[in-house]
Amino acid sequence: MSQDRVPPACGLARLVAGRAQEYGQRTFLEDAQGGRTLSYARLAELVRERAAALDAAAIPPGARVLIDIENPVHFCAAYLGVLAAGRCAVPVNPHAPVAELVRTVSVVRPEVMIGDRSDRVACSGVPPLRHLRPGRRATAAGPAESRPQPGSVLLLTSGSTGAPKAVELTEDRLLHVARAVVRHNRLTPADRGFSPLPLFHINAQVVALLASLYAGAALLVDRRFRRHGFWEMLADRDVTWINAVPAILTILAEYPVPVRPPRLRFIRSASAPLPLAVRQRIGARTGAPVLESYGMTEAASQITATPLDGSAPAGSCGRPVGAEAEVRDRGGQPVPAGTTGQIWIRGAGVIDGYVGGRGAERFDAAGWLNTGDLGHLDEDGFLFLAGRGDDVINRGGEMLYPREIEEVLIADCAVRDAVVVGRPDSVLGQVPVAYVIPVRAPGTADGLQHLLDVLAARCAAELSRFKRPEAVYVVDELPRAATGKIQRYRLREPSPAAASPAA
Repeated sequence: MSQDRVPPACGLARLVAGRAQEYGQRTFLEDAQGGRTLSYARLAELVRERAAALDAAAIPPGARVLIDIENPVHFCAAYLGVLAAGRCAVPVNPHAPVAELVRTVSVVRPEVMIGDRSDRVACSGVPPLRHLRPGRRATAAGPAESRPQPGSVLLLTSGSTGAPKAVELTEDRLLHVARAVVRHNRLTPADRGFSPLPLFHINAQVVALLASLYAGAALLVDRRFRRHGFWEMLADRDVTWINAVPAILTILAEYPVPVRPPRLRFIRSASAPLPLAVRQRIGARTGAPVLESYGMTEAASQITATPLDGSAPAGSCGRPVGAEAEVRDRGGQPVPAGTTGQIWIRGAGVIDGYVGGRGAERFDAAGWLNTGDLGHLDEDGFLFLAGRGDDVINRGGEMLYPREIEEVLIADCAVRDAVVVGRPDSVLGQVPVAYVIPVRAPGTADGLQHLLDVLAARCAAELSRFKRPEAVYVVDELPRAATGKIQRYRLREPSPAAASPAA
């Protein structure tokens, strides 16, 4: 089944079944490290088994299913199985501390959990979904491809206040963006992508996983990025395109490319602005165009992307792909080309509201969403980003919410107040740093170090590694406006005389 023969309204279950019929034992997924592979035929079997297990457990259509799986191939099979079975997948960071997992459970309230580590399943407090052996009670589910209930995915993101919001992306939105990615990148069954990005993020789910499925292509997935042997591995696995973020490309740009994958067509960068020098250096060393894109969870990932022919102007993140974008002033009126303002988006992949109705002020009556980002469009429709309009910290494509980190710090009895801001970083773009006011002044250097050690241990126990502050500064006060609101911009450049970095 070629991509042109898949009806635009084709659901995920029907798409999986069609790909299995067309490609059978051809590889769909491969684990870059473990070597485990998953064929299109086996994927269809797993999807049917997942539907049978959910039905047998009396999990109703649309119910939330928490997915906490470390193995990337197992994750992909579970994710696609839940969606194709008409339930709501809730992927979480498999490396997050248990305390963070428990907090997520308290927010999303899933009915059942699919996990690959029994200790984490037990600590979550969520009933585990029992796997069915092939054929056992399979009649409880019926053919997966005939199910009328569409699936969805629920993810936590951030609004302009930095407080997490829940985004539910329906199956049709996910597939709309996946189709747009396939067409823009000209993916075919001959392609073999590589993605080391976290699968609990929308980028990897749509741009890598669903787009590869839609194209009938193969996808090499990795649990994390490894610089040593990177190019040799990609050449050995016959990779044709790479799904990366600026932090990865910045590291790769520092070293020669010892062997170029012979069929490499392009490299895709997402999740954060890519420095022009890095883009040029990687492109020159590999001979492949570097596509820069712009997206967000609320739009099921991709909003804009630069063309494959490399014709985008320097500094641009491309034109809209499968979506609309316009720039408005603070009053909500469109501004002329070249004028910086608020970026608004609309399209079949864009949500029309957050779960629970929060953030309704970001949507207008015509279906446009205020992204919270600033930028401008040029005369040719290319978008240029100027920065974020809120306090979210973009750490190499990982969006960090200051409030979550602040609450962990403030929970310590030795801390009176805390604020977290993003500090510029040459590789990651931004890293989180924290400023805390202690209940009592440390008094001595040993006392200060003890406090910093305690806070570092607390963050290590309750926050994923990428969320932990790079430094903690102990201060006497925090800069505030007359209204009492903390002026975060005054904390982005720490004062050595007033701050002490964590060890």
